[in-house]
Amino acid sequence: MSEPSRTVEVERKYDVDDSTPLPSWDAIPGVDAVTAGEVRALDARYFDTATADLARSGVALRRRTGGPDEGWHVKGPRTKDGRLELGWPLGESEEPPAAVAALIAQWATDPLLPLARIENARTAYLLTGPAGVVAEFVDDHVRGTDLRAAGGSPREWREWEMELGPAAPADDAGREAFFAAVGRAVAEVGGRESRSGSKLGRALGL
Repeated sequence: MSEPSRTVEVERKYDVDDSTPLPSWDAIPGVDAVTAGEVRALDARYFDTATADLARSGVALRRRTGGPDEGWHVKGPRTKDGRLELGWPLGESEEPPAAVAALIAQWATDPLLPLARIENARTAYLLTGPAGVVAEFVDDHVRGTDLRAAGGSPREWREWEMELGPAAPADDAGREAFFAAVGRAVAEVGGRESRSGSKLGRALGL
């Protein structure tokens, strides 16, 4: 199998109501245009051991269909302001590929069990500047189901994410100024900082 894709996620998440209008990005430093929204239907299943070995190590394993990066993803422990995500193609099996199994063996060797299903109706927008893509903004309508026990009721919510792109500020001060401006734009339309660190945590009621 080829080498995995590598992405360092640096993002902020926001809670919004179903009726919250999209923000204006006119005052965001370095951004001079926003693309039209691209609709994506995402369906992800997360896995862990019965004793939550991956979660206790700050690691998430999922198999996701839909979107430009569908496949198997391993999100590593958070480091400073970012989190490394490795990705592999879906393949024909619903079992983790050998390369994925070998990687997660450093955190978990017990059998993997279904943990949660997260269905996401996403609309994605690119915020661009003179040097390219500054960030990706996504408007997510999410349905999360805890698969650890039969009969669990799905949870539904809407959230936004802003993830830095290749033309984003590379220095801490620039990133801080960027996200501060984003936070002000979100607050102006009634959004607020997310009360949950991840969709997986929210699906599990954490």
